[in-house]
Amino acid sequence: MKWTLEVVVVPVSDVDRAKAFYSDQLGFHVDHDTKIGEGQRIVQLTPPGSGCSVVIGEGVVAAMPPGSLKGLQLVVNDVTKARAELAERGVEVTEVQVLGENPTPMPDPLDNVGFCFFSDPDGNAWGVQQISTRP
Repeated sequence: MKWTLEVVVVPVSDVDRAKAFYSDQLGFHVDHDTKIGEGQRIVQLTPPGSGCSVVIGEGVVAAMPPGSLKGLQLVVNDVTKARAELAERGVEVTEVQVLGENPTPMPDPLDNVGFCFFSDPDGNAWGVQQISTRP
């Protein structure tokens, strides 16, 4: 059995502001922006190269307080470059941090343990982890 995670709902207070952040600042692709009815809207966005999307919206998504989602994680080949790209796009992002000890620091000592962090305008918290090779 193959299980894939395809969509994560991200609670936001302002759909247009969140859509602009995820598409313009993070570079996520807007898959669709659908108005289902009065006060009902779904926007699906996908990070470049990802098989999993995020959904923001109003009136048709799970009732969660805006900003309550913590621990979302993106994985990249080079966390230093990813951090620089986020900063260039105007995202407030932490410096690269090493969390833990890498049991196999070659070929890159940041693999598995290199992270940076940011939040969307509502406070939903994201991490970016470097994994350049997988067994």
